[in-house]
Amino acid sequence: MERARAVIPNGMYGHESVGLLPEGYPQFFAKARGARLWDADGNEYIDYMCAFGPNLFGYGQPEIEAAADAQRALGDTMTGPAEAMIAFAEAMVAQVSHADWAMFCKNGTDATSMAIATARAHTGRGKILVGRGAYHGASGWATQRSSRGLMPEDKAHVIHFRYNDAESLADAARQAGDDLAGILVTPFRHEIFQDQFLPDPEFLQLARQICDRTEALLIVDDVRAGFRLDRDCSIEQFGVSPDLSCWGKAIANGQPISALLGVEKARQAAGSIVATGSFWFSAVPMAAGVATMRKIRETDYLEHTIAMGQALRDGLQQQAAAHGFTLRQTGPAQMPQILFEEDPDFRLGYAWVVEALDRGVYLSPYHNMFLCAALTEADIRLTLDRTDDAFAALKAKRDTVRPLEKIQPLVAAIRAANR
Repeated sequence: MERARAVIPNGMYGHESVGLLPEGYPQFFAKARGARLWDADGNEYIDYMCAFGPNLFGYGQPEIEAAADAQRALGDTMTGPAEAMIAFAEAMVAQVSHADWAMFCKNGTDATSMAIATARAHTGRGKILVGRGAYHGASGWATQRSSRGLMPEDKAHVIHFRYNDAESLADAARQAGDDLAGILVTPFRHEIFQDQFLPDPEFLQLARQICDRTEALLIVDDVRAGFRLDRDCSIEQFGVSPDLSCWGKAIANGQPISALLGVEKARQAAGSIVATGSFWFSAVPMAAGVATMRKIRETDYLEHTIAMGQALRDGLQQQAAAHGFTLRQTGPAQMPQILFEEDPDFRLGYAWVVEALDRGVYLSPYHNMFLCAALTEADIRLTLDRTDDAFAALKAKRDTVRPLEKIQPLVAAIRAANR
């Protein structure tokens, strides 16, 4: 960290900074394999963050790595793309029921920004409806928690609605009037420091109806949840199909690539926008993506991660109760958010994850977590052995735990934004 602070602002930036985590959380890691991480000091952890989502089948999954290595031996970033680009597009279009075409980029922010540009190009309009407090990337139009470095014009054509609130969505659409280009939604509510919840199908159906009536495009940000809830686009399970969907994180098991998928009517508009980057067409991530799609199709990874997540959830609930605590475990079991009841300043949650970390289990006190398919029943049992000890240690010092002051302004701002 001393070396990092000398050459990197704050020593680290972005979502993988430990700036919001308790003292003692490792910032730099030496290696990763399967469901485990080793930090720069050699400490081993069972990892429940999965690189904030990209690790779907396990770090270094052999078949996916073999596909990446085979392509790397042939070429990666070249003057033009490899055949792997076509194969990956074919695989994703075949996998996702609404998709007729695919475009690739690098980050979730790229994909959501391309989706907005496509919606505007398709409709010739400007307004985009976005959930209040929802995270859709780091571009100026998407940033809601900070205004530093941004101009009011960056969000001049973004109108916010309250997630899962049909009346709020309808009001936002009325505000947009004849200038509505698109509605952007996440497949479920998954924001930091907050309980997660699934959408009301009627809310999603209203979004679909508004878009159908106005000829705007319905956009789903599936960057975080894609292929973790379903083998299709995550909102298809609610009987709603989008016009555009944004993907990233897990689609190539950690290789740097994201995607925008869309329906036929949006093809021409997507082909008309400026969308490019020096490394967007690198072949290695695309080859890894083809192998990842094969495992999505042919394995029980989804059922397995759900089962492992439910076993962890049940075990933690029993342990918490036995030690005199009450947990709020929300969201899908394979993407858990774990918060404590009667813990408004998060002091209990923060203290508990430190105890778990000291025992070799990497959890987050404020962000939803992720399970990967490499987790075994033995890993869950070992995790629960260690979290039981963590609950016991927390119980022993419960009355002396102090809140972490550095997070309180952010927590207050999030609560104010959601009122």
